[in-house]
Amino acid sequence: MTQREKRVFLIQKLIDEQPRYRELKAPSDDAEQKMLLRSLMNVRPPRPIGEDFLVVQDEYLREETARKGVTDIADLTPVEPDIYLWQGDITTLKCGAIVNAANSGMTGCYAPCHGCIDNAIHTYAGVQLRLACAELMKKQGHEEPAGQAKLTPAYNLPCDYVLHMVGPIIYGSVTGKDRELLAACYRSCLELAQQNGIRSVAFCCISTGEFHFPNEEAAKIAVDTVRQYKGDTEVIFNVFKDVDYKIYRELLG
Repeated sequence: MTQREKRVFLIQKLIDEQPRYRELKAPSDDAEQKMLLRSLMNVRPPRPIGEDFLVVQDEYLREETARKGVTDIADLTPVEPDIYLWQGDITTLKCGAIVNAANSGMTGCYAPCHGCIDNAIHTYAGVQLRLACAELMKKQGHEEPAGQAKLTPAYNLPCDYVLHMVGPIIYGSVTGKDRELLAACYRSCLELAQQNGIRSVAFCCISTGEFHFPNEEAAKIAVDTVRQYKGDTEVIFNVFKDVDYKIYRELLG
């Protein structure tokens, strides 16, 4: 099957799951097909699906990531001992674990094609990730508080694991508790990685963006905490925006 054939197959399988989508048809345009497939994956609740779907989905997602281009930590140059700064799409990063800025429900972003990192990670990992997260949350029995970390396989991402982390949400001014919780996010991820023998961790800019933690203050907390607690773990500060790259570049000079 070509990538286009796989995409149409996956779209039809997801449409067939839900009677309310039965009138939907795969569009002829490739870009519109990709948006529809992502949307159907984003809104799908966490539940098992047939092996025939998973085989095609896994092949499709891995090819899509390969086409975007994978960056291996082994090819990066540290800016400090065992600390790297890299600007790019975290879903294309090959390392031990990447950190997902999750919400308290911990099962991903359900908004179709939303631009958040939670949506991107769940999209390119595949539908298995949402089910794995839901099983963790069912066992836990309550929403995830800020400052703790959960570990899952990465499924179709080029990294080995995903560390899911809920950061503090800022309402108005940043408080001392907000700063403590953000530092706890970085510590918890590093501790969980070390407990599981994960040698490298890529951090996104936790709690900035839609969680409204000021970028510069969040970056300073991130760098200070990682320098203090990373041990022998290799750490990548992954940024997407130019403004964050500039901030981290100055802090890590």
